[in-house]
Amino acid sequence: MFELKPCDPATYRQQTRRSTLIVAVLFLALAMLLSSLAVRLFGEPGGDNFRFNVGGVFAGVLITLALVRGPFWTQPWFSAAVYGWQLKRSLMSVTNVMHKVTERVQAGDPTAMKMLRFYHLGLTQMHALDANSSAQAQLVGEVQAHADNMQRLGIETEQTRLDPTWLDALKSA
Repeated sequence: MFELKPCDPATYRQQTRRSTLIVAVLFLALAMLLSSLAVRLFGEPGGDNFRFNVGGVFAGVLITLALVRGPFWTQPWFSAAVYGWQLKRSLMSVTNVMHKVTERVQAGDPTAMKMLRFYHLGLTQMHALDANSSAQAQLVGEVQAHADNMQRLGIETEQTRLDPTWLDALKSA
């Protein structure tokens, strides 16, 4: 279950820039080191060592990915990047069934209405975190109309959690 957390957009961007820089520098160092090592161990002086250079870069990519998804994932300095990734994955899981969500909202399904409200709140947060005010401005009317409709029906509008059972119910419907 994913839950929206309050985040200061400026702090979020600062933290994600820092973690991106750390990962990029680590990748560059690994790729250069492993390429040089591969050429030194297996290469031919003055020969074509392109495949060893590519192999070193590829190994650098694999090691960097393993570090990001492994030990870095739980580090405090990486938490903003993890949250952003999880937010975007959650929004994408709703986007993938949006045609069914829209259909069920029009039919008055409370679960679909909650899911759409979570989607609106998550998208609003994502746009704020990414400093994408133009995309957010396009949604204002739709978001407010949906929230007003939920209030009229007595459905709680503060939907900060995405329950995976909502997605399963929609997929099986």
